[in-house]
Amino acid sequence: MLVALALFCTYFIWGSTYLAIKFGVESFPPFLMGGLRFIIAGVLMYAVLRAMGTSNPTLQEWRGASIVGFLLPAMGNGTVCFVQLTVSSSVAALSIATAPIWMAIFSSIWGHKITVREWLGIAIGFVGIVLLNTQGSLQGDVTSALLLLLAAASWSFGSVWSKHLAMPKGLMGAACQMLVGGLVLLGWSLFAGETWPTKISVKSWGAMLFLIVLGSLVAYSAYQYLLKTVRPLVASSNTFVNPIVAFAVGIWLAGEQVGMLEYVALAVILVGVFLVLTANNENKA
Repeated sequence: MLVALALFCTYFIWGSTYLAIKFGVESFPPFLMGGLRFIIAGVLMYAVLRAMGTSNPTLQEWRGASIVGFLLPAMGNGTVCFVQLTVSSSVAALSIATAPIWMAIFSSIWGHKITVREWLGIAIGFVGIVLLNTQGSLQGDVTSALLLLLAAASWSFGSVWSKHLAMPKGLMGAACQMLVGGLVLLGWSLFAGETWPTKISVKSWGAMLFLIVLGSLVAYSAYQYLLKTVRPLVASSNTFVNPIVAFAVGIWLAGEQVGMLEYVALAVILVGVFLVLTANNENKA
């Protein structure tokens, strides 16, 4: 029951966060927004857990949480926030849908033998990426395309690696990861010269609240629970649903234009992801 609920949160809440990020960066600088989002959520969760008697993580657990916090909230989500200054929420979600394909590749570092079915899925998924980057909305925008691939790869690598790192128990792991990721993003914000916006729209404030409460406290915690409970590729199966949700809410609430080539790329990528997720995973890391 908890696994099903956690999957529901990562499927539908995270599918909507791409549009929330798009609304948020209309007022907030991207790294500042991401940093505030994760630090506020991390501090709240950490304080509540400590008040409830949860022990403070050991130094080794902090190290593991810091690695994952850097790779997921900072590198993964922070890069998506930055790219969404110029790219629609639908296209961003579509690019991140490749995460299970990257996970299949990175799992081989820890001894997983990639099956023929997975190789087929990986190949088909990369055909979808090529379509998106050579014929679709990212055509000619090499920087955004590479950054979105970096975000997906970083998120995937951190998700697989987290299974082999000492990590704080329960929700404390998510709290520490968000704290570290938020601090890294604030550091990047200072380095990039970002400043507090002179005017913040109601829509951007609402997006920030949505990202803190539902995107971070609820959905990110649900994802970390899944990583500890099920295989990384199952935990990342949200990427199969997220772009569909992102397409729907982007068109409905933001009037985003999605061309036929984006739909074709979506279908191709999801076929590849399906093959990877349904492959024989007896020896999967």
